[in-house]
Amino acid sequence: MNHAETVKLLQDLLQVPSPSGNTYEIISFVEAFLSELQIETKRNRKGGLIATLPGQDSLHHRMLTAHVDTLGAMVKEIKTNGRLKLDLIGGFKYNSIEGEYCTIETSSGKKYSGTILMHQTSVHVYKDADKAERNQDNMEVRIDEKVHSADDVRALGIEVGDFISFDPRVEITPSGFIKSRHLDDKASVAILLQLIKRIKTDNITLPYTTHILISNNEEIGYGGNSNITPETVEFLAVDMGAIGDGQSTDEYTVSICTKDASGPYHYELRKRLVKLAQENGIQYKLDLYPFYGSDASAALRAGHDIIHGLIGPGIDASHAFERTHQQALEQTAELLFHYIQSDMLL
Repeated sequence: MNHAETVKLLQDLLQVPSPSGNTYEIISFVEAFLSELQIETKRNRKGGLIATLPGQDSLHHRMLTAHVDTLGAMVKEIKTNGRLKLDLIGGFKYNSIEGEYCTIETSSGKKYSGTILMHQTSVHVYKDADKAERNQDNMEVRIDEKVHSADDVRALGIEVGDFISFDPRVEITPSGFIKSRHLDDKASVAILLQLIKRIKTDNITLPYTTHILISNNEEIGYGGNSNITPETVEFLAVDMGAIGDGQSTDEYTVSICTKDASGPYHYELRKRLVKLAQENGIQYKLDLYPFYGSDASAALRAGHDIIHGLIGPGIDASHAFERTHQQALEQTAELLFHYIQSDMLL
């Protein structure tokens, strides 16, 4: 695949705000990309997008999924001082967004910039600013408008329930690192979209009809638990590999998950992914993610009778100030390219 093109596509995806619950714009972006390739797509009622690639065997299907929804927040309360109290969307901590620039989007579509701060930020005023707990009561959004009261804020059209997205701060370094919020999971979305483009432009015939689900509710637990055809045998989530103490995953390889908080992934599928990587010179790591769940595990919980797997590029500082390397994207893309042309476990 054209890996430079994948990175450029990833940059474009990262610039589109898409917190869980407010993903219409990003799904439309993906839809337009696939439409240019003349790929058949449809939206499900949850707002996700499904692309279908016909294969030689239409009785046995594959499904691959990645998610465009990201962490974010909602306006919990409009405070009397003209600032906003937050309620988090997705599994992360308040300390990971302290000092972050953000955008508040009203229900009418107006957008206002702001900054997420501790109420007790100024060390010239608050002696124990460093000791205050980072939580919902102490953190607030400072809006970049002349507001002094709740009435001033409401006059802008801002109301409880409005979405708040975080500035991704995308940066590509000369050494090949990609730094940004929301690499989980827009990195894998970019990889899947480029994979579809490669299949289309190279006129590759797949052995099995393959569906690509771009889900939009993964961060809240149910992006990929529906719209799985009865013919689907294998369901592969393409998400991220988590890096930290005790983990083998790194920023340069594709991570193949053996187990997460939901339990072990399908053993035979995992072994086949490893074999494909070894046969094709793909750099990989096997790993367990102790506090992690995927759209594949959501599908199993929903009762689907499938063979499930999980892979993705290794990403450092997940759900915070994320980073990966172009090599991890390349290795993930190559494993997927060989996987979708391989025999299934029938």
